[in-house]
Order: sequence, then C-alpha cells, then structure tokens
Amino acid sequence: MTTEGPAPIRFTPEDIFLEQRITDLDLAPDGAQAVIELKSIDRDKDEYLSHLWLVAMDGGEPRQLTRGSGRDTVPRWSPDGRLIAFLSDRGSEQPQLHLISPAGGEARQLTRFKCSVVDFAWRPGGRHIAAVCAVHVDPLRRGADTGEPDLQRAARSSKDPELVWRLPYKSDGQGYTLGTRLHVALVDVGSGEATMLTRGDFDVSKIAWSPDGASLVFSCSREDPHESYCNDLWCLAVGQDAAAGERQSWRCQVASASWPAWSPDGRWVAFAGAQDGGDSVMRLWLRDVASGELRALGDASIEVVQNPLQWSADSRRIAFIQARRGGQRIAAFDIGAGSPERLVDPPRGQVAMMAARERIVYAEEGVDHPIELHVTDWTGAEPRRLTDFNAWWRERTPLRVERRGFDAPDGKGRIERVEGWVVLPPGRRSRLPLLVDVHGGPASYVSLQFATAPYWQILASRGWAILAIDAVGSSSYGREFIERLNGRWGDLDLPQHLAAAEALRREDLVDDRAAIAGTSYGGFMAAWAIGTCKDFRTATVSAPVANLESHFGSSDSGYYADPYSMDGKPEANRQRMLRLSPMAHIEQACAPVLLLQGKDDQRCPVAQSEELFVKLQRSGTPAEMVLYPGGSHRLIGQGKPSHRLDAIQRIVDWLERWIDIPLRPPQDARGESRGGQGTRPTSPERKSRWTPS
Repeated sequence: MTTEGPAPIRFTPEDIFLEQRITDLDLAPDGAQAVIELKSIDRDKDEYLSHLWLVAMDGGEPRQLTRGSGRDTVPRWSPDGRLIAFLSDRGSEQPQLHLISPAGGEARQLTRFKCSVVDFAWRPGGRHIAAVCAVHVDPLRRGADTGEPDLQRAARSSKDPELVWRLPYKSDGQGYTLGTRLHVALVDVGSGEATMLTRGDFDVSKIAWSPDGASLVFSCSREDPHESYCNDLWCLAVGQDAAAGERQSWRCQVASASWPAWSPDGRWVAFAGAQDGGDSVMRLWLRDVASGELRALGDASIEVVQNPLQWSADSRRIAFIQARRGGQRIAAFDIGAGSPERLVDPPRGQVAMMAARERIVYAEEGVDHPIELHVTDWTGAEPRRLTDFNAWWRERTPLRVERRGFDAPDGKGRIERVEGWVVLPPGRRSRLPLLVDVHGGPASYVSLQFATAPYWQILASRGWAILAIDAVGSSSYGREFIERLNGRWGDLDLPQHLAAAEALRREDLVDDRAAIAGTSYGGFMAAWAIGTCKDFRTATVSAPVANLESHFGSSDSGYYADPYSMDGKPEANRQRMLRLSPMAHIEQACAPVLLLQGKDDQRCPVAQSEELFVKLQRSGTPAEMVLYPGGSHRLIGQGKPSHRLDAIQRIVDWLERWIDIPLRPPQDARGESRGGQGTRPTSPERKSRWTPS
C-alpha cells in the first residue's frame, strides 16, 4: 500500500509574505563564506525587514548574523575578513554605517550623521571606509558653493517650500532631490571620525578604490545643468592622512558611466556605460589608467546588467551578468578577447546578482523556482545550490514553464522569430484563458522575479495560460532590435504580441478569452492595445505612459528618455507623440480596464493614469482606478506590503471577473451604445488578429 503526500496548494496573493529575497551579497576575502542580505516582510507591522546571514561555500546550514526590527543592508567584508560593515536604520532615523564580527555578537554603530549613508567601500588596509552620504544642502542657494558639506546638517522640513531651478529635481522613490547632494566622506574605522573628500554641485555614486588605496574612482553627475542626468568617471587621489587632492575627470564619449571596478594589478578600470544619456542599455568599457586609453569590450550587442563587475585575481578576466536573449547569465570577458565566455546560464531562470573571488557565488530564480544562492568556479562547472530559504514553494502547485519562439511580423513586410515564455498549469490542458503580460522598458525584457508579477503563478495555478514575449524594442537581442522601435511604440510590437497569442490559439492551447496586462511601458502597451484592436476582453494597466507629451514634462526621466525613444523632442515630433499616445485612442476601448497607480510615482506620474480613467469614464467603458498613497513606480514589486497584496488581489479578481464576458460596446454619456456589438474601429494598416501568410 502506498501513501500519497499532501495535495499541492495553489499559489495565492498571500504568498508574498512567505518569500524571502536575497537582495545583496559579498564574498569573504578567503572565499570560504558569503554574507547576504535577506529581505522578508513583517505582516503585522506592514513593513520590510532585512537581516544578514552567513552562508558557507562548502555547505551547511546558513547562520543568521543580525536580528531585530529595521533593515540591515549592503553587507561588505573588511579586507582582512575580520569585520563586516553594513548599513542599518537601527537606532537612527537615517541609515548609518555599522560593524559586526562574522563570529557574531553586538554590532557597533560607526557613524552618527544627521544625513543618511547610501553606499560605501572599504579602503585597502581596512583603516578607512569611503561612504557616500546624502548631505543636506540649502536649495535656496540654487547650487552655489556653500563650503564644506556638513554631515551634521539636519534636513529641511517636509513642509518647507521646494524650490526648483534645474533638472533633474526629483527621482522616483525619493521625491524632491534638490535638498540633498551625494558626496563622499572618509570614515576612520576606529574612531568614526569623518573627513569630506568631495564637494560641489554634483552627485557621487558607485565608488571603487585602487588596489593600493591611494586613489578613489567614482561615477559623478555632470555639473553642466543641461547634462546633469549624465555621469562621468572621476578619479581622486587620497592621502593616508585623509587629505584629498584635485578631482581628475575621466570624461569620454560615454554618457552614463557607472559601476567602476579597478583591476587587482591597478592597470585597468572596467565600467559599464551607455553612449547616449537617454539609453538605458549599458555595455562594458575598459580604461587604461596610465595612458587614459579607452576601449569598448566586445561589440554593442553585449549588454551588461547593473551589478558590481568582478575581476579575476590575475587581472585578465572580468565576470559580469550579461543580458542575452531574454536571460541573465554570468559571463567572463578575457580583456584580450573579442567575445565573452558563458559561465552560468540557467535554462529557465535569471541570475539576479553575483560576487566573485576564487569562486563565484550568485542568486538565481525563475517562474517555476524561487530565488536561492548558488556557487560555482570560474569555469562554471558543477554549480551547487547553497540555500533553501523558500522551501514553502515546493508545497505549491507545480507549473509548466516553456521557453518558446514565435513567428511574427518585423514591420518591414517580413517575418522574424521572437522569443518569450509560456506559463501553464500542470497536466495537458487545452482551451485555457490567456493573459498576455507585457514587460516594461521597452528596452528591457521579461523579468522572471516572483516579486514583480506574482499573479502569474496565481493565475496559472487556477487554470490560466500566461504569455510573455520579448517583442521588438526589447533589449538583450542586439542594437538593431532595440532601436527599430524608436518612434514606433505600439505600431511594431503589438502585432508581435498578437501573433504569439494567435499561435497558441492555433495549437488549441488557449481560446478566444484573452486579457492583457502590464506596468510602465507594459501599461502603455495594455492601454494602446485595447484602444487600437479588439482582441482582449479586459486589461489591467499599472503605472502607464498614457500621454507622451505630458510624460516628457512630468516624469523624472521623461525629458531625456522620451526624446531618445521618439527620435526627437516634442516640439519636433509633436504629431508623432500624439498619435503614439494611448490617450489618442482610448475612447475606442470596449474592454473593461483596471488602473493601478502609486500616488508618489515620479517615473509615470499619477496624472498619466488619471487621464486614461477620465476618458474611459466619459466614453462609457467600465473602468476603475486604485491609487496607493506613498506608492512609487515599483509599487507591485517593492511597495508597502499591504498595498502589494491589495494590488495583486485586485488584478486576479478583475481578470477573473471579466474574462468570460465577451466584449460589449460601451455606453456614451446619454446611455446609448457606441458602435456595434463587439466591434470598434481599427486602424486600416492593422488587422485585429495577425495570421501568417
């Protein structure tokens, strides 16, 4: 007689409270263990917790190093491995530097600034730490030099007037930013005394010490107000007595230089960067420190995911996370070679972060498995999983995840192959309802993070099919594929989403019950789709770009990102931006729409959703809008836990409420039908369904 185990449990919105996410990591100098930041949720307090854990590379149970309320973040080993520095808001309104022994015990608070510490790097030798601090400044001085940055200056009241005189003046997740500047202080590890190393009307980020500890290289915003969204590399000589020399600019043709990493022999600095300030796709660059010679590593199709670059001990190879064909893999560049070598390439997952010394440790996850820590060597041979923080996942309904290719129109009268993911319930099923989920960007690709779209697992475990493709405009497939969408949002990529959905229908895998969802650019696409075709019975639109002209002037990045995506500023391409805005077509929508919006979203501000909602209401299309106080652009993945739960539950409920109801013509303000049953105008160049010839 056999005994069956317990029946699998379906995924639910409450599963977000079970997930434990690895959000940062660092390897000890001897490579024997890693320290990680593990993020979880305190449901009762409706807040996040982050604690540090130690994970041995040779196996064994992970050991929790820090406890208590609050968030312990950015753990970094000292050069001799005797201490771990980290940031924490314990006992302070602002995150400060703390030190703890890897053997355990009480942490010691090192800094007590009135401003927050946002990043740091140990100086070789271990006597000092370079700390990037959000120093409070007086915005009424309009950027004029106010002398030495004051680490003990208190922040202005949140009720004070907020003077705006330059761009950028706000940032998503931070709000108004002209009251602070990011500068570097050198902190003595023994005493906690700090000496400012930088000053001026600019922001510093992503710092790295030279191997001898004599120089600090960092990413720095340009002081030219017309280019302040761009970042150059600067180098600063720092004496052993903490005296700082003059900044030396390493300005070059790269407009967004970041993540510098000094080679162990001191000869090279590798960094990531894009040549246009509006371009979000970065490649690898290498600078010869002595000569100043700069060269790109590999061709422009080799895309770097934002993560610290890792040098091999012999200064010959650079390990990095590469975005390639919709995946995130670990690759290594021999600086004398022309192409990277693949080290770790999960077939159904994406590498989220990595660190390296003699071995490479990394976190990886996929739609059908949770994020955990793994280790391998510089050959990528025999990777091993080290942690099991999310064992609860194995109790859930197992899902089928397929990597698929689809034939789709390329916009030039030909057919091309596009790739993506199909998520299905277990077993052989047919004629399922379909959710087409569109990623943000558009110069991005499908994310496999559970936190980003947990409604995938929920819907699939309830009998839905999920389709998520990397349509034209997606990154990780080469420059031509990305740039072809510039100035043609919606026109080129919507037919590809429809072609992939039609392929699943021809297989009888799904039926005519289709919905569309997306956030940011995905929100743009969901709104664009229901206004220009009749293939979707309902839509959920989160944090969308709705009106390109107003987005240019209201988004924290619209004034430089939108001209890049639209091939020109609004005054030059006003008619194009109007035509490509969902607002120009949304009154034709018949599909009921759920709008989700963080009220403090500075990337796609609340008015973008409000414009859509008002027009939908006035045209008679069923629509609801949910606003989340304090919510940023990353509401669903990183927002307040209770808000995330509410949003996820609403998405699932909305889709299941409307998916079985065929399209109906909306009612106008007088209660009269607009158009025939289940029909609406479509543009003459696009069919409602694409069928290959």
